[in-house]
This record gives sequence, C-alpha cells and structure tokens, in this order.
Amino acid sequence: MRPLDEKETTAVFEKLHKFTGNNLKNIVENPSHEGPELNPGRYCFRLHKNKVYYVSDSLVKRATNVARSNLVALGTCIGKFTHGGSFHLTVHSLGLLASNAKHKVWLKPTSEMSFLYGNHVLKGGLGRITENIAPGDGVVVYSMSDVPLGFGIATKSTQDCRKLDPNGIVVLHQSDIGEYLRMEDEL
Repeated sequence: MRPLDEKETTAVFEKLHKFTGNNLKNIVENPSHEGPELNPGRYCFRLHKNKVYYVSDSLVKRATNVARSNLVALGTCIGKFTHGGSFHLTVHSLGLLASNAKHKVWLKPTSEMSFLYGNHVLKGGLGRITENIAPGDGVVVYSMSDVPLGFGIATKSTQDCRKLDPNGIVVLHQSDIGEYLRMEDEL
C-alpha cells in the first residue's frame, strides 16, 4: 500500500473530474471521523496491487501493522490501473460519484433492467436529464426513485437528446450495480 505518484494521481483525478467537475474538491477535502483521534482526519488515495483505494488517514496508519502480502483491501476500491497504464473506475466508486455527481440521468422503470444487464441508455428509456451535459461528459445513472444504478459517458448533449430518435444511444454504459452479480468472482 503506497501513495499514488504524480502520474497516477493525475490519471485518477482526471477521471474523477469527468464525473464530479468542481465537486472533486469535496472528495479530496472530505473530513474523516474514523479512529480514536479527536481531530477529524482526511481521506487519501492509496495504490495496492494496481487498485486505487479511497481510505481515511487513520485507517492507513493502523494498516501499517499488516504485512503487504496479507493485506487484501483497505477502504473503498474506486478503480484500477490496467497493464497499459490507463485508469478505469469500478462499480465500487458509485457511492462516491453519486454523492458528488455533476451530471445525472434518470431512467424510466422499464429500462432499468436493460441498463443493469450492461446495455447502453437509449433515448426511449430516459426519464429526466440534467442541463448542460456535453458529449463526452461523465454521468451518473439513477432510477426514478433516486437510487444510483451506475455510470457512463454521455454521447449527446442535453439539447440533442430532446430531438433524438427513441432508439438513439444517450449514455454509453461503463459500470452498474448489476456487476456485483455478473462478475462476483472478479470483484
């Protein structure tokens, strides 16, 4: 378990900024009230076996007593680095993204299952969409009852979605909570 180097930190922050925008500051400066310390600590990012964890400082200090070979995970795994060096967010980061999301999309109940099976979001399944979404922005996908279902990349702007064909793709699927069942051996 080690801190991220400058290149890794840049890759993680660029990916998180795509989904959170200026709310990235809230993630970095979030106070931690874990552990025996009276003063609240901070959360930090740590790398362990190509996976990036979002963990409180007090937990990192206590984890130094555990050998690296025995340490399985620590904190919340928000993503992983591929062999090629690129960073990918995992479904575990959904809670962090949902609480700080800049752009949101709500699905109709009829299209929730399609998204949870790993399909893209179509215009016909769109319930609501936030304003000022540009193509390529990261969006968090919610059910109509405000339950975060996953996240993806917008293919159309908010204005283009209004005049799009019902079978047109609005959000490219990246991750969803259905992965807990589909990929339970890998997670």
